[in-house]
Amino acid sequence: MTAILLAGSRPGIDPLAAAASVAVKALVPICGRPMIDYVARALVDHPRIGRLIVMAQQPEQIVAHPQARWLADHPAITLHTSGAGISQSLLDWADANPDALPALVTTADNVLLDHAILDAFLGATGGADIAAAMVERAVLMQDYPQSRRTWLRFRGGAWSGANLFWLGGPNAKRALQKWRAIEQDRKKGWKIVLAFGPALLLGAGLRLLTIHQAIGRAGYRLGVNARIVPLGIAEACIDADKPEDVALIEQIFARRREA
Repeated sequence: MTAILLAGSRPGIDPLAAAASVAVKALVPICGRPMIDYVARALVDHPRIGRLIVMAQQPEQIVAHPQARWLADHPAITLHTSGAGISQSLLDWADANPDALPALVTTADNVLLDHAILDAFLGATGGADIAAAMVERAVLMQDYPQSRRTWLRFRGGAWSGANLFWLGGPNAKRALQKWRAIEQDRKKGWKIVLAFGPALLLGAGLRLLTIHQAIGRAGYRLGVNARIVPLGIAEACIDADKPEDVALIEQIFARRREA
């Protein structure tokens, strides 16, 4: 299986990278190691993953870091120069590589990714053209009530993304094409839902639909089998997006070392 690790930069100055005086966010140190190091090692060490593609606008900036240089030398890792947009970069990759899919996709700030999270996600993607891992609010609040996340609210619960996606085959390109049109609004849940029609927005807005019903209907409109994979692991939705996230992740690592 192929895994794709998104390590590029969004337009503008990234505050975490600027504060750490590093070229890109993927190199922000967490417990003395660049964040990408944690994610890449979790992926290449997983028994189901045989190839890792690291996508960034300037991958040479990443491997110039002494603690990330191993990415350029590892036989299972390919560095790929991406474009500005995530969805277009994934589409370009899939079009240029006939064996690109199926593929797992994650991000360099998904620092707490481990084999337990990967196993839980991959074990639930069978038959899906596209899938996304999410964590219900109660799961996170039970262990980390101080963590602030972006929540999508549906009947039966509020959900936060886990930066973990599945592209199951050629049909996944339809979803990527749709995402290309709306990815700039990725933090605005209502705009994402509206892109699939006013009826879906109404159903979600009035909490008439569960998240599984909503994603099923969105997939139906695209002609794909789309799925939400709920994860019962709180750490799955804690990414290194803000200074307080980095502090929390470092606390989690410290607690694990003491255990």
